[in-house]
Amino acid sequence: MKNYEDLVKKIDKGIDVFKKRAVELNDFMAANPELGDGEFEASRKIVDILTDLGFEVEYPFLGIPTSFRGIMGSGNGPVVALMVEYDALPEIGHACGHCLHGSMSILAAAGLAEVMKDIEGTLMVIGTPAEETNGAKVPMAEQGVFDGVDLALMIHCNDDKSFVRYRSLAMDAIQFEFTGKPAHAAGAPWDGINALNGVQLLFHGIDMLRQHVRPEARMHGIVSQGGLAPNIVPERAVASFYFRAPARKYLNEILEKVYNCARGAALATGTEVKWDKFEVSFDNMVPNDAAESMMEDVYRELNIPLSESPGCLGSSDVGNVSQRCTAIQPMLSITDHPVAAHTHEFARAVTTSLGYQALEKGARALARASVKTFIDTDLRNRMQKAFKENI
Repeated sequence: MKNYEDLVKKIDKGIDVFKKRAVELNDFMAANPELGDGEFEASRKIVDILTDLGFEVEYPFLGIPTSFRGIMGSGNGPVVALMVEYDALPEIGHACGHCLHGSMSILAAAGLAEVMKDIEGTLMVIGTPAEETNGAKVPMAEQGVFDGVDLALMIHCNDDKSFVRYRSLAMDAIQFEFTGKPAHAAGAPWDGINALNGVQLLFHGIDMLRQHVRPEARMHGIVSQGGLAPNIVPERAVASFYFRAPARKYLNEILEKVYNCARGAALATGTEVKWDKFEVSFDNMVPNDAAESMMEDVYRELNIPLSESPGCLGSSDVGNVSQRCTAIQPMLSITDHPVAAHTHEFARAVTTSLGYQALEKGARALARASVKTFIDTDLRNRMQKAFKENI
C-alpha cells in the first residue's frame, strides 16, 4: 500500500512520544470517575490535549456540555472519526474501561496528528459522553454528525479475549407507571387499589413471555417504586425495564407483546398504567465485513491474538452510529484471565501493566486502520458497498 509504511513510522514515533501523557490521562480518569453527562474534568483534560496537538476544537459540542469535537486535516477527501468515551459507572467507577479505551483514541489521535499534513483527508475526534445511560452518540447520529464519514471507530476494553467483529443488541429502556388508590392496608384494604399488584403481574407476564421470544432477546427490570409504607395500599408503583434484541424490527415486535402484558396487568388489578422511555434507544450494530477484515489484518500486524466473536454483547450507542456510516468497535484484551465487566476487578484492570500495554497497542491499531482508510480508495469503496448492503 503506497506510503503506508512511511506513515506508520511517523505515527508510531508520535505515539511513543505521547504515550506517557495518555497513561496519565487514563489514571486520572480512573481515580476520578465521573458519571454520564457529568464528565467535566475528563472532557476538559481531553480538550486541552487535543488543543495542544493542534486540533481545532469545538467544546461543548452539539449543545452537550461534556462533549467535544476536534478536527484536523485538509477539509477535503476521506473522513475518519475517532470516538472517545469517558463516563464511569455508579459506585464501581471505570468498570467498563472507558477511561482506558477513551485514552486509547486520544493516543491514536496524537499519532495521526504527525501525518495529517501528508495525506488528503479530515480526522475528527469526537467526545461521546454517557454511553452507559443516555448515549450521546444517539443524538449525534440523529443530527447527522456521522453522515458522510468513511469510517467511525473506537476500541472497547475486554477481559482476556480480543476480537474485531463486535455485535450489539438493539435496546429500549421503558418505564411503566401503575396508578391505584390508597387505603389503610389493615383497616380497610378493600377500599384501595394496589398499584404494586399491577407491577407484580407485569413481571409475571414478562416472565411468561420469555418462553415465546428468541433466546438472544433480553428482558430485565427492577421495581423502581413499590409504595411508601407497608400500612398503605400503594397508590403508585413503577417498574423500569431494558428490552433488547438482535435487530430493531424484532425488538419492536417484542415490545408490542410487552405492552399487552402491561395492559392485561392493569385490567386484572383494576389499576391504570402508562409507559414511556426513560433513556434513549440504542440500535443494533450493523456489520461491515470490509472494515472488520481490514481491522483483523491490523490486529495480526500488531501480533494481537484474535478470538472468534461471541455474538451480541449487550447494547451500545455505537450501534446508532453504524446505522449512519461504516462503524466498528473491536474488543481488546486487558487481562490474562476471564473477568466480568461492570465489576470491581475489571475497574482495577484499567491501571495494570496489561492495561497499559493494551492502551498503547490499541492506539496503534486505531491509527493504522485510520491511515488505511485515508489512503486506500478501494478499501473505502468496499466499506461503503458493505454498508449499503447491510443497512
